Amino acid sequence: MNRENKLTQGNIAQVLISLAIPIMGTSFIHMAYSMIDMIWIGRLGSNAVAAVGTAGFFPWLAFALIVIPKIGAEVGVAQSIGRENRDEARTYIKHAIQLVVLLGIIYSLILIIFRNSLIDFFGIEDKEVIEMAISYLVIISFGIIFYFLNPVFTGILNGYGNSRTPFKLNAIGLFTNIVLDPILIFGIGPFPAMGVKGAAIATIFAQFVVSCSFIYYIIKSEDDIFKNLYLLTKPDREHMKKIIKLGLPTGLQSGLFTFFAMIITKVVASWGPVPIAVQNIGAQIESISWMTAEGFATAISAFVGQNYGAKKWDRIKEGYFMGLKIVSVVGILATFLLFFFGGSIFKVFISEPETISMGVVYLKILSISQIFMTIEIVSAGAFNGLGKTVPPSVVGIIFNGLRIPSAILLSRYTFLGLNGIWLSISVSSIFKGSVLTIWFLYTLYKRPSTEVINKSHGL
Repeated sequence: MNRENKLTQGNIAQVLISLAIPIMGTSFIHMAYSMIDMIWIGRLGSNAVAAVGTAGFFPWLAFALIVIPKIGAEVGVAQSIGRENRDEARTYIKHAIQLVVLLGIIYSLILIIFRNSLIDFFGIEDKEVIEMAISYLVIISFGIIFYFLNPVFTGILNGYGNSRTPFKLNAIGLFTNIVLDPILIFGIGPFPAMGVKGAAIATIFAQFVVSCSFIYYIIKSEDDIFKNLYLLTKPDREHMKKIIKLGLPTGLQSGLFTFFAMIITKVVASWGPVPIAVQNIGAQIESISWMTAEGFATAISAFVGQNYGAKKWDRIKEGYFMGLKIVSVVGILATFLLFFFGGSIFKVFISEPETISMGVVYLKILSISQIFMTIEIVSAGAFNGLGKTVPPSVVGIIFNGLRIPSAILLSRYTFLGLNGIWLSISVSSIFKGSVLTIWFLYTLYKRPSTEVINKSHGL
């Protein structure tokens, strides 16, 4: 194993930051895909933004399935490497890839078959928005297998301690998307203007390029961890069960989070397409802090996983507290930017005055919860590294679920109106960050005995 992939040795700050920076870069790349799409689509107007944002819930919902093999591979590989059991790590890689391919095929068929009913769920009355949303969803569905594969390949390498390669390969996809978006959306040279369809094609083709790059890297790698994977052989029930056990709580949380968000959007839709556009653009802007924290959480997960496998509890503690400090700074900066510069940021995406005015209020309300959101995400990553994926899921499901009744109550039965929905989202993030961080601190100071770690084998 390359020493630079070893997270159980060396200066903790140096190891953690060198691992985290490429992962955060990869997270920004993922954020940039949809953000760049939204910038170009925003030039087509609020209806186009509403259509892509509505259809975009289903690739987002897909993450509930993707995260099962992703977390299983990330944690399983990290803890196996920490125990210096490379054969077991190889087994996790094989089974994670097998599982994600199966899930991707099933999900693609569901989206294609039920496309009309899925879009109708939101109760959108504008026929133009509905037609564009269905077109976008169908195109994404045909290539969604690549959307499934790439996070799992990324998770495998991150768990192994190699975060630079996923960053480089995902960057290739981003560059492809940046080039294709304006060409296919507006029509340049021999290409006709395809609007939202062009955005979908650009995204899927970029994801295809990334998948091919990962596969090429694995085939050409001289590292024995990627040799003899035998992906076409029958899966081992025991390891498949372990992957599902690790990833299912997070997958359930992710799926319910998206479902709750869809319900919230259904409530927002009663105010028309402009608030839907505000919500979608606002989510892209807020993702700057969210994806930064998510990237650092992935680094914390890999770091904690390897050190848990190696039974180095003191390194886990120090790494976690360092992570909290870093993302707290991110949260504070995000609060400042969203509160004071919301209008300027919103203008990058859209030029309609009504949408910008509404967006400024949205960002100010969301700004108060940024630091709590970032510490929640990092605490969830630390729990995942320990193989304890249930606590983050419990906290997330409870407080995300409470957004629905609070959004309805605050928007329809108080003077707040639409702003009551934004407030329900922000307040729930404050509770999630507070509760989960306290829960992990309790876990830290409870400190499991060496015997417990040995018995669990990190699972």
